[in-house]
Amino acid sequence: MAANSSTGSATEPPGLETQWREIDNLNQQQLRSGDSWYLLDKRWYDQWKEYVHTGDQNSSSYPGKIDNTELYEDLDSYHLKERLTENEDFVLVPAEAWHKLLSWYDMMDDQPPLERKVVDLPSTVKVEVYPVEVYLCLSSNLESTVSARFSRADKIHAIHQKIRQHFNVSETAESRLWMRSTDTSSERLRNLNMTVLDTCLSSGMTVIMEIRNADGTWPTSRPQIMRNSADEDSYQGPPGVCGLTNLGNTCFMNSALQCLSNTPPLTEYFLKNSYLEELNFTNPLGMKGEIAEAYADVIKQMWSGRHYSVVPRVFKTKVGHFASQFLGYQQHDSQELLSFLLDGLHEDLNRVKKKEYIELRDADGRPDQEVAEEAWHNHLRRNDSVIVDTFHGLFKSTLVCPECNKVSVTFDPFCYLSVPLPVSKERVMEVFYVSLDPTAKPTQYRLIVPKAGRVIDLCAALSQATGIPPNQMAVADVFNHRFYRIYQTDEFLSCILDRDDIFVKYSWIKQKLCLSCVMIVSLHRRYVRPLDPSEEVEEEEDEEELYKAQTNGVSDGMTLFFILKETNTFILQGCIKSIKSDCEAMLQKIPISNKSCGSTDTNSQDATDVDQSAGAEPSGKEEEDEDEDEEEEEPASCAQANKRLPGRRHYTERRKKALFTMQAVNSNGTTERGMGEADGSFSFSSQPYIAIDWDPDMKKKYYNENEAEKYIKHQSMDVPHQQTTVQLQECIELFTTVETLEEENPWYCPTCKKHQLATKILDLWSLPEVLIIHLKRFSYTKYSREKLDTIVEFPLRDLDFSGFLLKKTVNSTEPPCRYDLIAVSNHYGGLRDGHYTSYARNKDNGQWYYFDDSKVTYAREEQIVTSAAYLLFYQRQDKIRHPTIPPPIPSSTQPENHISSQTRDGMDGAASCVSMETD
Repeated sequence: MAANSSTGSATEPPGLETQWREIDNLNQQQLRSGDSWYLLDKRWYDQWKEYVHTGDQNSSSYPGKIDNTELYEDLDSYHLKERLTENEDFVLVPAEAWHKLLSWYDMMDDQPPLERKVVDLPSTVKVEVYPVEVYLCLSSNLESTVSARFSRADKIHAIHQKIRQHFNVSETAESRLWMRSTDTSSERLRNLNMTVLDTCLSSGMTVIMEIRNADGTWPTSRPQIMRNSADEDSYQGPPGVCGLTNLGNTCFMNSALQCLSNTPPLTEYFLKNSYLEELNFTNPLGMKGEIAEAYADVIKQMWSGRHYSVVPRVFKTKVGHFASQFLGYQQHDSQELLSFLLDGLHEDLNRVKKKEYIELRDADGRPDQEVAEEAWHNHLRRNDSVIVDTFHGLFKSTLVCPECNKVSVTFDPFCYLSVPLPVSKERVMEVFYVSLDPTAKPTQYRLIVPKAGRVIDLCAALSQATGIPPNQMAVADVFNHRFYRIYQTDEFLSCILDRDDIFVKYSWIKQKLCLSCVMIVSLHRRYVRPLDPSEEVEEEEDEEELYKAQTNGVSDGMTLFFILKETNTFILQGCIKSIKSDCEAMLQKIPISNKSCGSTDTNSQDATDVDQSAGAEPSGKEEEDEDEDEEEEEPASCAQANKRLPGRRHYTERRKKALFTMQAVNSNGTTERGMGEADGSFSFSSQPYIAIDWDPDMKKKYYNENEAEKYIKHQSMDVPHQQTTVQLQECIELFTTVETLEEENPWYCPTCKKHQLATKILDLWSLPEVLIIHLKRFSYTKYSREKLDTIVEFPLRDLDFSGFLLKKTVNSTEPPCRYDLIAVSNHYGGLRDGHYTSYARNKDNGQWYYFDDSKVTYAREEQIVTSAAYLLFYQRQDKIRHPTIPPPIPSSTQPENHISSQTRDGMDGAASCVSMETD
């Protein structure tokens, strides 16, 4: 039975199998423009799936009320967190599925539903998780703004009406709209029937309404609306040394653009307007020249020398038009953006207007030179552009069938090299260990475990540090102040993410006393100040009110080992056996009134007796005994927490005020579900959790909360994590190593007439003028998903590829194989978030700069090689032009917050200024 909310809106749900079938069927619906879908916290949804799949209504995996707390930035504005990822942070369910779940489980009090609309965008239909949030104001008062959210499919007319309504502008007043960002001049919104997407209106911008003056003039003659700041108008700086404004999680795009901007042959091609003669408007694989034109506009602004920073808003919108994965403002991969952009520029600038069909031939034993020349010639018959001229090379692919030994050789073009990094077979994990020693604080350990290991391996590693046998440890994931998951020893460690809070407990149980009960007692005993008899507080309480106070549930604020600041409740898990007598023995050492649990009986009895007698009506004799017992300080039994029942008789008793009350609850901390007995008593077998509700005043007076939240760092935490260092040449060697195809990607053998897991080897045949090397830092295996922070040491000059080229005969007409570095795209952070920046060498003055969105700083060469390096741009030495302009001297006279010298030493200088930043 689902827990009822305070509003009583939850209804009796169907059986668990029916629940799953109904929701799963509804989730198969196709997206239709205008429909509503809802966001659900991923962990809550996973907990619900686990619950319905158990087939047990009393399962401890019962999810409780729908709780989207983790999706909100705060619980005051209920503003959605930035950078949330579908199927990692949240899931989307259609409206009908949402309403069913809401009727069965209810929702946490005061939380608004996260409804989002399906929008029909140029290349896709999708749920718009993050609508455009803009500021609205009148030209007469630019300081008074109000924020509002609009769908990208909304028309500007909707914004126009919103401003009229909020600022009480008469419908008869003649008005017009302008849109303005913080870094560029205002633009007129002339067509009210255009969509928000088509006008390139993005989050953070301001829409200004002007109202015509009585004399017929418009207020926009004033410069503060129409023009940039005076500093921007008068600025003159080095061409190309220009930042790019972050439009909202667009650092991935800015980083890639800065690298391409500092690729000399491509930039000069656009600055000289060579692209105008080669725009291909008819290529069905292209984008009608729009990507090339938008890119050209950005490059020209960046190299004009007239801007501190350029807003690539139009370019961002064009990318979203043609690549739906980049719509919106979530974080993406700079390599994926670069791949799309190079392909899009190529097709928009392809000199081949009509591509002919070419049948590919296998080598069939022919000499490599012949096959390679044929492959490159065929490639140019269909693909001929500045991108091919600059970035395309050729590699040889050799496949060997494991059954018939058929050898297939092909030569294929490439635009960049994605090279693997040596993957460590070990993993560093940080866990908190909690012992039964009441004088010992929880201790944080840093452990080295097998990357493909299991939970038992984690316990074994911790055992070496603690001396506790691995089979006497319990491993739990604590999330949102509750047990999110208890791990079995045979589960893979890959299911534990680096961001999870993992607690390991010593689980040896003496005299059938469950671990969690000991934690109620032993661990927290030292945090409670002994009661002074002179401080004891007496209270009068009606029995029915007392019952209500004890069984109101503890659904908000639960934790494994600590009492939270924002709540007076914590919850612990355990298989409750003879809990009454065992807890009494432990509670003897804590000065708690015998009325803590509302008990009128101090006789010792086992859990079964408690369940059977929980509904018994107190007799008059018992009431007299209570009065006598008030003077004694006997311990309260947590098994007596639910002894009192309402409705039998109303009477008032005087009793000492308790520190806390204890009761059995389910995994969500509620008591409405699984009552177990017809008379309303609780069954500990179906309610395997104990909740302790502290009295707020007593907790403040007697409980040392600051002390309870402390923990100790083991010396292993002081040992810095040693980063692995490899040479770039090692990564290239791995790229050319023989590998066996994966089962998901077999090769069809023309001889065997079936798919085979062939062996494959890639060899480099010819290299382009500008070689892009993609370091594959993001590792995805069946065991784990991680980002590799390996330091790859790459040369800034004289990268020699002659040893890697299969084509050994180099004559005087062939280009050399030595390269110099010209740009680097960096990624700081982990899998789900992070920040992109870039280093680049200016083609005119030879100076290195560090680009961090709109901020630009000077950089030294020794700062460039870091563990954040992600994309490397190398130019062939014979094509590098020596600077014609001497590099500037870093000076304090440069514009503030624009170009400044980095004063930190070594690579830490750049890393430290951004490593804690996220978009």
